[in-house]
Amino acid sequence: MNGGGSSLLRRGRPLTGGVSQSKSKEHGPANQFDHFLPMQGFLLFDGFLDSQALLIRRTFVVNETPYTRLCSTKNILTVNGQYPGPTLFAHRGDTIIVDVHNKGSQNVTLHWHGVKQPRNPWSDGPEYITQCPIQPGSKFTQRIILTDEEGTMWWHAHSDWSRATVHGAIVVYPKNGHSYPFPKPHAEVPIILGDWWKNDVQEVLDRFLNSGGDPQISDAMTINGQPGDLHPCSRSGTFNQIVERGKTYLLRMVNAGMNNIFFFAIANHTLTVVGVDASYVKPLNTTYIAISPGQTIDLLLEANQPLGRYYMAAKAYNSAARVNFNRNTTTAIITYKGTNTNNTTSSPPLPNLPIFNDTNASVNFTGSLRSLGNKAYPAKEPICPSRVDTKLLFTLSINTLPCNDESCAGPGGTRLAASVNNITFNSPSIDILEGYYKKISGVYGNDFPSIPPLKFNYTSDLIPVEFRTPRNGTEVIELEFNSTVELVFQGTNLVAGIDHPMHLHGYSFYVVGWGFGNFDKVRDPLRYNLVDPPLQNTIAVPRNGWTAIRFTTNNPGKYNEIILYITIAA
Repeated sequence: MNGGGSSLLRRGRPLTGGVSQSKSKEHGPANQFDHFLPMQGFLLFDGFLDSQALLIRRTFVVNETPYTRLCSTKNILTVNGQYPGPTLFAHRGDTIIVDVHNKGSQNVTLHWHGVKQPRNPWSDGPEYITQCPIQPGSKFTQRIILTDEEGTMWWHAHSDWSRATVHGAIVVYPKNGHSYPFPKPHAEVPIILGDWWKNDVQEVLDRFLNSGGDPQISDAMTINGQPGDLHPCSRSGTFNQIVERGKTYLLRMVNAGMNNIFFFAIANHTLTVVGVDASYVKPLNTTYIAISPGQTIDLLLEANQPLGRYYMAAKAYNSAARVNFNRNTTTAIITYKGTNTNNTTSSPPLPNLPIFNDTNASVNFTGSLRSLGNKAYPAKEPICPSRVDTKLLFTLSINTLPCNDESCAGPGGTRLAASVNNITFNSPSIDILEGYYKKISGVYGNDFPSIPPLKFNYTSDLIPVEFRTPRNGTEVIELEFNSTVELVFQGTNLVAGIDHPMHLHGYSFYVVGWGFGNFDKVRDPLRYNLVDPPLQNTIAVPRNGWTAIRFTTNNPGKYNEIILYITIAA
């Protein structure tokens, strides 16, 4: 698709060198989360030897595996035959080496979402940004360098729509001898939200690209790879977690869905949010959560209800009236130990989720998150620096491009696209990092605008049609090393205003402010939270609104990409 995107290139210290590119089980278990046996070793980092750090080696085999969902069977792309894929386990500061063998039939790359990868962009994974894809029959070894990340992250394919089935969790524990900033849970449970298409995902993508209109919506949302027993042919596979009354469980949640923000809740239970995007937050008690595509949230579940069975459920949030989306609900079950499971004639209670277009429920949850920032877990970088070196304003838009004979399925026979600052990203044939490192001319340009080139009332209900057409380009912005950047994302109402989930590779950032309407550079910064803003790597910009983030360019030589995950609207 013609996705919006910009890249941030930082001037400063040199890059480190990269690593070189060079029959799984027929049926992967429906709900399998691997444990790890670390290879003992040491990690040399920043000039000193961390005797606690381990070097862990894993093998990922990418291949097609048959899976049955919704009464039909198809081959899907998997890692090690598993859907969702295997969980990676490590401790803070460890290094994981993953040998990726592509035995599938299509190109693929893998991204380690939320891992900063200091001075190691070669293993970051976005296709044609930091590497060329891993071709069928070839191998690529990736080094995942963990630093201050602690909590839940995830990995996924970063090529076409392969991440619909090629994804899994990353669990990073505190260093040995250190503890969580909350009582140790009785057990930890990965909860991965996703999408399932009965058709082949690549065929869905091809039809979408060829038509120029909306993509086919998924046939079901999933929890740990299963649609749940509200869907046909799904009862036996529904994820079921056994809990003991009086115990507390840590749910490690990942939104691996392609486009949707999800509402999630567990019937009759209150959840306590303790972490977001591998960073701790002040405990937040809530009856539901809103989780953006690509985001991770750590939740404490106290099993304090009478013996029985209770649904956990998730459904999509959608604020745009003209956007088609899956309105179904995916479910899983928690069953209290000691419950008489022979009597299952009555269904478990369902949680009260917000209605699908409850914008207040979505933004109020996200806006309630606060960094933990206590003595044991202080802010990782200055929240309120004495100065902001660089200010950027990026508009996020749905656009249209001309189509031959007006034969496309977008508005007025056009082709739908997306843009940042009115530039629709063109994927190069040589990855941008290689072009930068080897000084290859013509791979990309460096004139990406720091402010919108078109100025208008971005959130008006009536925007001139001529503003809908973006320009194509492969452009970057260069930033000085160790500078403080404030980046404001401004949503627009071009074609259709939607929520825009944003992810920054190589960094976490402080979410210092957000609001509806057009950003006011004089008035709105006065309302910034510069005391305890949440530290995240993914944030949803509200429909026809704005979000301000701050970060420091302290990842030397790292080539970064801002990815705009787009929901296309008709």
